[in-house]
Amino acid sequence: MPCCKQEIRDFTHIQPILERYKQIPGSLISVLQQVQDCCGYLSADVLRHIAAALGLPSAEVFGVATFYTQFRFSPAGKYLILLCQGTACHVNGSQALERTIQEELGIADGETTKDSLFSLQNVACLGCCSLSPVMTVNGETYGKLTPQKLRDTLRQLREQAEAERQAEKTQSEEIPTEENQAEEAPGEGDEA
Repeated sequence: MPCCKQEIRDFTHIQPILERYKQIPGSLISVLQQVQDCCGYLSADVLRHIAAALGLPSAEVFGVATFYTQFRFSPAGKYLILLCQGTACHVNGSQALERTIQEELGIADGETTKDSLFSLQNVACLGCCSLSPVMTVNGETYGKLTPQKLRDTLRQLREQAEAERQAEKTQSEEIPTEENQAEEAPGEGDEA
């Protein structure tokens, strides 16, 4: 997601999507889906640009984007949790799972943790009814969940993120800079 860490002013990365669909009537939802896949979310600037590029009123683009719950208007966390609320999942305990997420992460449907690590989105159905109750995290399916299995999964993801952060930190400390290379290089007149 190279584009949407802040409000976007450069739209070159989504231009191929807009070019592909601008002559196809009724393609707005496909455009919104693909732009969100590219950017991670749909900013107001992006929605206005889509409207202009497709020759549609901004109100229509905003109306469609806000009607469907699949679209996000702020960046999602590193781990996007899609929690199924379909009939099979509901009957098998998805509400208890949602409470567990609220207790463990302090977020409700549509929210992101303060550290931007987790986002929760309730969905109507994930199509995995035989695994109910089920959720996906960044596309990976977790089925036959219980509140304890869910807690364990969230802790593992948090630990994984922390390990990645530590590895990145260590790696950035090991990258030589001009300053520390100059300190290590033998100076003139030093005996070799």
